[in-house]
Amino acid sequence: MVLEFEDENEFIFIGLISMIDPPREESKEAVQNCIRAGIKPVMITGDYKVTAKAIAKEIGIYKDGDETLNGSEVEKMTDEELLQHVERISVYARVSPEHKIRIVSAWQKLGKICAMTGDGVNDAPALKKADVGIAMGITGTEVSKDAASMILTDDNFSTIVKSVVTGRNLYANIKNSIRFLLSGNTAGILAVFYASLMGLPVIFAPVHLLFINLLTDSLPAIAIGMEPSQGNVLDEKPREANAPLLDKQLSSRILMEGTLIAVVTMIAFYLGFAKGDAGLGSTMAFSTLCLGRLFHGFNCRGNGSVLKLGLTKNMFSIYAFLLGAALLYVVLIVPAFHDMFAVSDLTLMNFLEMTVLAFAPTLIIQVLKYIKYDR
Repeated sequence: MVLEFEDENEFIFIGLISMIDPPREESKEAVQNCIRAGIKPVMITGDYKVTAKAIAKEIGIYKDGDETLNGSEVEKMTDEELLQHVERISVYARVSPEHKIRIVSAWQKLGKICAMTGDGVNDAPALKKADVGIAMGITGTEVSKDAASMILTDDNFSTIVKSVVTGRNLYANIKNSIRFLLSGNTAGILAVFYASLMGLPVIFAPVHLLFINLLTDSLPAIAIGMEPSQGNVLDEKPREANAPLLDKQLSSRILMEGTLIAVVTMIAFYLGFAKGDAGLGSTMAFSTLCLGRLFHGFNCRGNGSVLKLGLTKNMFSIYAFLLGAALLYVVLIVPAFHDMFAVSDLTLMNFLEMTVLAFAPTLIIQVLKYIKYDR
């Protein structure tokens, strides 16, 4: 039996049922965090353009002035035309796997790092083409998982934002650790170079350098690597893919901070050497450099001052300082270690001079940080 329009008589309208697949509650916040982090979110969906645009506008992907395209419209555009429009297009509807590859390629031609999310077989080519392919771990097909660079085990878009925060914080900690190590080593190099240039006695014995490398290098550097996120990493602009790790700003900081520590190290040497004792001068220089680098670990935790970062927010930095300082003072105070570590007896005044000189660079750097960043 075939029903035709003529058969639709004497029906009574009871109601209309409609269904909607609403976005997750956390999606809007995740999109806003992406935009805050300098990441442009783009929707590519199989829904109709009107539906896709409404959802995109609700969660913040579509803004006034943006463009939306159907797959048929993408099909009619040349690669050059798509390249001219791609930065203004926020929503793509009813697209094919080929269209997705063209969209990803257009962003890459603009020099952008492109991440693509997907869960279906038709998403696999674009996931493979993207710089970062992200597959869904729960609803995703095996093909999409194999093609992706990473898999979201909870299928939650906000997890991507959390990954960005974690990645940026890790990168910042690596740079800060490098800053600490290189600035401290720069101080030692400058001090030795100055002593050689001025014809002074050798200021560091080999055992001093071993002590510095094993303790005052490693302990604060490890603590800096444990620095938690400061909460403002999403406000930083994304770095270029080819940006050097040791850039001009970091290099200038390393040189400036290393020079400050080297200056106080040489002042400490002259205070001891002025009394006619090269051994005392060497001990003062060694002690000041060690303690100065331990203090300097607090400077390298982040851009802000300790007041802004919070002294106790990273307890590992405090533990590293206390352990390093304790080991240094054991070597300086216990007579049994004096010959082993080539150090001389220090008076209470020597300890006071050494401590004040070692803290001076950190005080200067913290004041500059407060002026430049905290305010």
